[in-house]
Amino acid sequence: MPQASTQFRKITGYGWKYVLNVKPDSHKSLEKQFEGRRRSGQVKEMRRTDSKGLEHYFRWTTELCLCESAVDVKVNYLIYEQRDKEGKVTRWSWITNLPLRASTVERVMRAGSGRWKIENETFNTLKNQGYHFERNYGHGVQNLATVLAVLMMLALSVDQMMQRCWQLFRQVRAGLRTKAKLWESLRSLFKVLLFRSMSALYRRMAYLYGIELK
Repeated sequence: MPQASTQFRKITGYGWKYVLNVKPDSHKSLEKQFEGRRRSGQVKEMRRTDSKGLEHYFRWTTELCLCESAVDVKVNYLIYEQRDKEGKVTRWSWITNLPLRASTVERVMRAGSGRWKIENETFNTLKNQGYHFERNYGHGVQNLATVLAVLMMLALSVDQMMQRCWQLFRQVRAGLRTKAKLWESLRSLFKVLLFRSMSALYRRMAYLYGIELK
């Protein structure tokens, strides 16, 4: 945790605002402090049920120590639980330096969820869905690795635009389930067949995998 406290000091030193996900198993000191606050009645709560029948449960407190090795670094702690109609409960927790009140906790929750969405749909996609974006990409000799990383980001942007705007791409993508499989199939067809257009390529893929196009 010493490295984490150093990073937090930099963040607060720049005057930045943050909403960062924390996992209970790796932040036991925060969980212990929170439980102590709860037992003494210092944790605030809010519940509501939305129009879709989802139950939202917020619990929060302020001015907790980040960790035992950085007791001077104070954070606000928010726990959010969502229960669906079948009774399944999903839990998230965040630390933040934004004010936590009944009027703000939902906005802070949405900011934290949005950050997770970026992580899951962008960085996770780059690492695990066929783009081969690895942590060991540095600047390299003559900045080649940086050029490759930028090209991958451009490729992802083009793919996201197609997914947003092109129905044929969305249908084939849905039929193959994962982008990794989509790119593998695309590369394989490129090696053995000539296509006059991208539409012809994706229609061929749909035919080979028995994907019904609308």
